[in-house]
Amino acid sequence: MSIAAPARPVAAVPHATPSRLAHEVDNRAAYVSFGLAYLLGHGAAAVSHGDDPLIGLPGWLPTTLLGIGLVTGVIQATVAALRAQRGAPEPDVLSGKLLGAAWIAAFTALFLAITGLASAVDMPNLQTVLWPAGSGLVVGLLYLAEGAARRNVLHYGLGVWLALASSAALFLGTPGLYGVLALAVGGAYALAAVLEHRRLARLAGHPQA
Repeated sequence: MSIAAPARPVAAVPHATPSRLAHEVDNRAAYVSFGLAYLLGHGAAAVSHGDDPLIGLPGWLPTTLLGIGLVTGVIQATVAALRAQRGAPEPDVLSGKLLGAAWIAAFTALFLAITGLASAVDMPNLQTVLWPAGSGLVVGLLYLAEGAARRNVLHYGLGVWLALASSAALFLGTPGLYGVLALAVGGAYALAAVLEHRRLARLAGHPQA
């Protein structure tokens, strides 16, 4: 008489646990801030620049709107990253610190490249084109790195779009460049904010239609 071995319990496939969500970076606030910066800042530049501007705006207004949005977005992104690192494994904390340092290194290199190029060709006005496009390119590449390190496909995909759209905008010059950045990049951030909400809800085990 054979005795059947007791069946092994089937391990349940877990959804994202609260501890996992605690270490996920919530990018919604940063996406909204960056999106508004592009839409309002570059949008204002697009309608107020050129030989026949649509609206007469003070020259400082587009830059101010862009700057306020970008600073707010950087603060929101930093707070979200630091919150996700609380109690995270040491390798994840190290990755977060290295990614944070990469932002400083990347924009320092961008500053040196743009300033040096404008000086070498004796075209100071070149910076007004290279800074908006170059910033989008650098941010896109940094998002690629962050998305790969955090296994966040949405963040990675947004980085691909930012890098391509910002680089392609250089073909248009001004004010077309500003219009592309406002609509293509600002709109991408708005869409990413919606998709980020769904991503986090899905990880929490509450998929949305």
